[in-house]
Amino acid sequence: MPSLVNFPKTAGDRLPFSDDLKITPVILCGGSGTRLWPLSRSLHPKQFCSLVGKESLFQQTVNRVLHNTLFASSIIVANHQHRFLIEQEMREAGSTDHRLILEPCSRNTTPAIALACLAAAQSDPESILLVMPSDHLIEDKQEFLKTVHDGLEDAESGHLVTFGITPTRPETGYGYIHYENDSNALSQKVIRFVEKPDAAAAESYISSKQYLWNSGIFLFKASSFLDAVAAFEPEILGICRRIFENKNIGYPLSVTKEVFEKCPSVSVDYGIMERSKSVKVVPLSTDWNDLGSWEALWDTASKDESGNCLEGDVVTNNVKNSYIRSEGRLVTVVGLDDVIVVDSQDAVLVAARSASQDVKKIVETLQSRDRPHTHSHPLTQRPWGTFQSVDKGERFQVKRITVNAGSKLSLQLHHHRAEHWIVVSGTAKVTKGEEELFVFENESIYIPCGVQHRLENPGKIPLELIEVQSGSYLGEDDIVRLGDDYGRT
Repeated sequence: MPSLVNFPKTAGDRLPFSDDLKITPVILCGGSGTRLWPLSRSLHPKQFCSLVGKESLFQQTVNRVLHNTLFASSIIVANHQHRFLIEQEMREAGSTDHRLILEPCSRNTTPAIALACLAAAQSDPESILLVMPSDHLIEDKQEFLKTVHDGLEDAESGHLVTFGITPTRPETGYGYIHYENDSNALSQKVIRFVEKPDAAAAESYISSKQYLWNSGIFLFKASSFLDAVAAFEPEILGICRRIFENKNIGYPLSVTKEVFEKCPSVSVDYGIMERSKSVKVVPLSTDWNDLGSWEALWDTASKDESGNCLEGDVVTNNVKNSYIRSEGRLVTVVGLDDVIVVDSQDAVLVAARSASQDVKKIVETLQSRDRPHTHSHPLTQRPWGTFQSVDKGERFQVKRITVNAGSKLSLQLHHHRAEHWIVVSGTAKVTKGEEELFVFENESIYIPCGVQHRLENPGKIPLELIEVQSGSYLGEDDIVRLGDDYGRT
């Protein structure tokens, strides 16, 4: 991809920026995406799902700025539970050069961005940061990068720059930015931020031609944002600074829970952008969607002649204007219009398309009943690979396990269960007590209850096996780790 440093200015003559200017991308991935249940769950939220195309939304965000000479390596702020998932996603995207900040609990976007600014300020307080949510769909990458370039001059002069999407319809599901419409300027002065409007207000905003959709994407110097946090949310800045008291801090940075849980939970719109007098907005004209619901996904998707988006093994008859998705088994729908049907491995959602925002209420009900379907899938990611529950009874459980090439599980034991491993493909290196054994395809090994053991893939292809557990208690918390390559306890 060519450098952006020589892009011409489109509103008057723009001065080119120096070749050594580097913008630090900041990727925020703390969202849970409850409206996209059952695909999106707390341990595998929507930003890590492949909803549009083969890449996850997180990988699409990374790839907007990857391998571009205008950008330095990224800072990623995420939930600590997603550490190994993010590292795997970054490897798949072809990048391992990033700084990862892991939050122990969610405190909204102002603390998250403050942490990123403090990380960047360790090397250069005047670093320019491009802050991006990890779960948005942006169709035209070149237009996005050109618009980022349009905001550089204001960011360098100390403004907090946000990017507003040129609206295409009176949308009631987005926030808006009211701005002064100066047609000769690349950036516009912000008058106010507006919460999600009703239909009549949205119509008036579109007619006035002085409103943009609020994208939640920002560009500013680290020092400019930290000055604003000091002015409007000093308690947040004080707590975040405590985390960076150690000058020799390393990454991944696991933020201390005892410190961070005391931090106020404040969105960057409410805490900073709505209160600052130094905010500029740059219009961004491209197809954009925050994919906040299944209807939003239907709206952006390619459709057949009946207005349907069909994903996976789906057969329909007399169905119109619907989004139907199968993650595996055959799904059939007959005689319905304007519906959402999503079939995952362990849950099915059926909803009116117009009610897709209310999926969040289903998730809240499931959470109140302590159902596991809100936080994990049957296919569970681990730093060494994956496992999936195939069958389960009162005193047994069957899992399908995949161990990545060169990876190994922790050295561990269980107090309440025994395990029987059957190798389907690949070669397993097994530690069993004091022994080390190799188990080949179509062979098996038995691990008695209470015996320390470890499973390793010494080969260059994935190791596939079936695990049969038996015992009085089969929970994942019956693991005593004696040694682990990934620092887990």
